[in-house]
Amino acid sequence: MKYLGLMLIVLTVSCSTNPNKIDAAYVSPLKYRDYDCTQIAMEMDYVGQRTTKLYQRLKSSNSADKWQAGIGLLLFWPSLLLIEGGDGPEAAEYAQLKGEFEALRNNSVKRRCDIDKPSPDEIIKQSS
Repeated sequence: MKYLGLMLIVLTVSCSTNPNKIDAAYVSPLKYRDYDCTQIAMEMDYVGQRTTKLYQRLKSSNSADKWQAGIGLLLFWPSLLLIEGGDGPEAAEYAQLKGEFEALRNNSVKRRCDIDKPSPDEIIKQSS
């Protein structure tokens, strides 16, 4: 029973977070206050593309961690200690980019720009 508890702790600590559960980091809209509507639209495109690419990598990493954990649990539980996993700089960048998009969207609304760009979450849902 003691080993089961240890294995569950290792599994929860070592696996990377599903990107669907990563919240946006706060980014001040003041960062983009000097952007005009064209610049905001271009930046929204870039942030949307970069966020989508990171989402795919994080999703793949999360799946790989789950497979490694499952196989390790079934075959040789001490191997669970070797799972890299965890949330690294890509997860932090993903949260930051989601926040950047929201700051851009806020500036777009304040400036009354006619920009209808899907959010990174909407892009990901459409591609799924």
